Amino acid sequence: MRLRTPVIAVFDIGKTNKKVFLWSTTFEIVFEKQQTFDEIVDEAGFACEDLAALQQWIVSTFSELCQMPEFELIGLNFSAYGASFVYVNGAGDPVAPLYNYLKPVSTPFPYMDFGGENEFARRTASPILGNLNSGLQVYESTFRPFWSEVFKALHFPNYLASLFTGRLVSEITSIGCHTALWDFDLGQYHPWVSAIEDKLASISTESSLEIDGIHYGLGLHDSSAALVPYLRCISEDFVLLSTGTWCIAMHPFNESPLHADELANDVLCYLQPNGKPVKASRLFGGHFHEEQVARMEKHFGGSFKDLTFSDRVFSLTGASSSIFESAFASRDLNDFPDLASAYDQFMVDLVGQQIFSLNLLLQDAPVKQLLVDGGFSKNEWYMRLLARAFPELEVYAAEVAQASALGAALMVYEGETPKNLIQLKRY
Repeated sequence: MRLRTPVIAVFDIGKTNKKVFLWSTTFEIVFEKQQTFDEIVDEAGFACEDLAALQQWIVSTFSELCQMPEFELIGLNFSAYGASFVYVNGAGDPVAPLYNYLKPVSTPFPYMDFGGENEFARRTASPILGNLNSGLQVYESTFRPFWSEVFKALHFPNYLASLFTGRLVSEITSIGCHTALWDFDLGQYHPWVSAIEDKLASISTESSLEIDGIHYGLGLHDSSAALVPYLRCISEDFVLLSTGTWCIAMHPFNESPLHADELANDVLCYLQPNGKPVKASRLFGGHFHEEQVARMEKHFGGSFKDLTFSDRVFSLTGASSSIFESAFASRDLNDFPDLASAYDQFMVDLVGQQIFSLNLLLQDAPVKQLLVDGGFSKNEWYMRLLARAFPELEVYAAEVAQASALGAALMVYEGETPKNLIQLKRY
């Protein structure tokens, strides 16, 4: 008789791509599947997730996974984008669209009742970001007609998990992701939340539930999930710089309170699955790179992918600019003889912004290691400039297969974590 391979299923739900992975107990991917969905519109005509189609895909796909004869399902969890709420009735069915966090705010929040914007942002570790402060989506929803039908408001990852557990609960990583819900001074909901707290799902003290031999996770905010493998496998204090469209640096060992200049430069806090804060800084680095590379390639022709790193980069001086806009955007491309020269200068400017952003985290809590994962970990300019800027740190390009999904899988696995999950290359 052929033995079935024990596996953990994780649905990794991004804004664009929806994926499902099966992880073996040695945390190798043994099956994966991807799906995309067209957006629909809410009652105001603003684009939003097709929640019904997504839910149908997840449920039907899970059924297929359970019927695969070669696998024995021992766990299920979800990693999903945050800043979104699902409003359900007493039967657990949605009563409203899954509103897009990019939708403009239509109901002003009474910040002055809570010390003004700056103090509110500091206490909630949430820069004022409109509907990206997802708790304020709930505040706005209290003025909508469907509110009387709402039994509970669930964070998106926690709602997906409830489809299988039947439990309507909140999980701490979703509460802590710039929601404007959590008071980091008090370690509990902010006082304003008393107005809606009866509609928020209760906070679970468990990370998983065992039902019929399967460990079901509660769902995790994707950025927090991506940190889990590093916390499990790295013994030294570190900062994780996760790079993509956003470059998010996370410092799990910095417990100093947020102050005004940090908030003004896009520093915030997340919460780890154990409830401890993670100070984080953000830079729109991948977006700046895409934008400026397109400008350079249009001007000079050719592709930046054909360029080769040269030590001449170290002789260049970066431009001074806000972290909120590309320092290179104001440079005249006619000042450069070719694409290579322009790209060198652009990367010096971009990494200069990244250094400023990182120093906001490191000034009060130095570490031994800087771990860079994602797209820029493969960029020689980015990695070598960072290593030169921080000679006191061990700077590594880190590679983890599907870090958010892996972190979600680890949260429902009761065995020992393998030590070879992270591949490191030192610069």
